[in-house]
Amino acid sequence: MTILDKIVENKKKELEVLTGLITVRELESSKLFCREIISLSEFLLNRNRTGIIAEFKRKSPSKGIINSSSPVIEVTSGYFREGASGVSILTDTQFFGGSNADLLNIREKSNFPILRKDFILDEYQVIESRAIGADVILLIAAALEKDKILTLSKLARSLGMEVLLEVHEADELDKVNMHINLIGVNNRNLKTFEVNTDVSEMLAEKIPHEFLKISESGISSSGVIKHLRTVGYDGFLIGEKFMCSYDPVKAFSHFVKDLI
Repeated sequence: MTILDKIVENKKKELEVLTGLITVRELESSKLFCREIISLSEFLLNRNRTGIIAEFKRKSPSKGIINSSSPVIEVTSGYFREGASGVSILTDTQFFGGSNADLLNIREKSNFPILRKDFILDEYQVIESRAIGADVILLIAAALEKDKILTLSKLARSLGMEVLLEVHEADELDKVNMHINLIGVNNRNLKTFEVNTDVSEMLAEKIPHEFLKISESGISSSGVIKHLRTVGYDGFLIGEKFMCSYDPVKAFSHFVKDLI
């Protein structure tokens, strides 16, 4: 069983419990459910921003604890202040140390695009994402069938949210549909957790031009971003590079200066 299989199996068990605790009607009654969505796509295309989606991540299955002390609101607001186009919040608890409360707390005190990064398998989670304040949801091609991606992305768009479809291999691009806004190439293989940024370059020309292109994971230098921009990437999701630092915001600020 791969790491991805274990995560998906655990997520299904969590869903069985969660759907019995909070109903869809209760989620739809959330004060955040009808709030105006902030477009990540627009911020990525804004030349006054960096194109970086800065991620808040406490731990990972491959590296364990990354940063257990930095406060989520202070870090994410600092990222945006220093030029991030948006932030990504891990809401999975068991494998990544996040929670829905993290996203809720940020949303109540911020006005920037938030990507909910989790393993979304069911319509319930899409509605939940809207209720906790997400502007964008992540759908992972390796974890979902084509028909399910269509169902989930169509629902997300009907609720006003944007959709980021994550792929790692060329054949996963067959799962793209008209309801998706952004296509992310994960340089990390979710089955082995090995990282290679060449994956983004190899898939760049295969991604249809009507979608914004995002390179995810393993980006450790400004030079990688500069190169990937030349092959068509609009955005870059980076987490561990900053979160491994004692001061993630300062690390982000220094990184951005090298992009100029």
